[in-house]
Amino acid sequence: MVELAVVLPTFKERENVAPVLAALERALAGIHYEVIFVDDDSPDETAELIRGISLRDPRVRVLQRIHRRGLSSACVEGMMATAAPYIAVMDADLQHDETILPAMLATLKQQHLDLVIASRNMPGGSMGDFSRERVAISGFGKTLSRMVCRCELSDPMSGFFLLDRAFVHEVVRSVSAIGFKILVDLVASCRRPVRFAEVPYRFRTRQRGESKLDIMVLIEYLQLVLDKMVGDLIPARFLLFSVVGALGALLNMAALAMLFRWFGLEFTIALGVATFLAMTSNFFLNNTVTYRDRRLKGSMLWLGLVSFYAVCSVGGVITIMLSEFLRRAGLAWYTAGAIAVVITSVWNFSITQLVTWRLQRRRHASRSAPQQA
Repeated sequence: MVELAVVLPTFKERENVAPVLAALERALAGIHYEVIFVDDDSPDETAELIRGISLRDPRVRVLQRIHRRGLSSACVEGMMATAAPYIAVMDADLQHDETILPAMLATLKQQHLDLVIASRNMPGGSMGDFSRERVAISGFGKTLSRMVCRCELSDPMSGFFLLDRAFVHEVVRSVSAIGFKILVDLVASCRRPVRFAEVPYRFRTRQRGESKLDIMVLIEYLQLVLDKMVGDLIPARFLLFSVVGALGALLNMAALAMLFRWFGLEFTIALGVATFLAMTSNFFLNNTVTYRDRRLKGSMLWLGLVSFYAVCSVGGVITIMLSEFLRRAGLAWYTAGAIAVVITSVWNFSITQLVTWRLQRRRHASRSAPQQA
């Protein structure tokens, strides 16, 4: 019987597979375990390599996800794919110290805990070769976690922890599965105080692969915190979309003022150019931030831009017609305008989500469809 499952999300980490398996075999001697790699369709054929290994070693399995991205959602799918009573989550980049897994498992079992976290911020732990900027991001993440967690975590940004299966089943239907920081998601999804312990570990110097911690990870973390705070009322993705829209409105006004007042263009021409610039910036910001997990690339990027222009142009017409209708119905101009803007924002968000940022999936689906004679 398998006692422990180790879930490792991967993307383009083919070269790490053999070293991490060898390290786990040494660390988990005497423990019945299995390793589940969750691969987001790596272009370097990581999944194929793991399948070959699994033919020789039945303890090794792979879940290859198609058209899906994201470390948190990969961890959730990996955890739900095993029957093991205890589940460890760690990265496949060799920076997590697998030798402390037996101690983490023993602590969880002996103290009847929900969760044991490997912490870099306890005495005896270390951030390793983290730059000052990355330490600052990690510290900011710790501050934000207090807004949604019912307990004080010394290292909420940790991606290295071990859970009891019963705890996973208790919270899994409430997780947001957004971004990279699944630990905060799991803890914040629990309706009661989590029974947890922390053990120190030293973050290793990176040997292979690339760092996953950048400003976009922090933005996705903010999206996760927003989702935990208001997600039952307003989708966090819509909030990001609205923030991008507000930035676009500021750009629109700035460009209009510059073109009309400084360059002397006719008002309608200046307004048209400013609107075009604002829509363009909104598309690229949304593609990079709001829909990072569905990012359009290559030819799909430009096709998506055209569809975004079309949807937002219709939204602009809706804004004008609806605000005018409401103003004639007796509402103050600012009330009529505000209502129209809100309705148009919902329109733009809903339609671009269904059309613009589904183009990539549609393209893959058409390519994989069987050819008919």
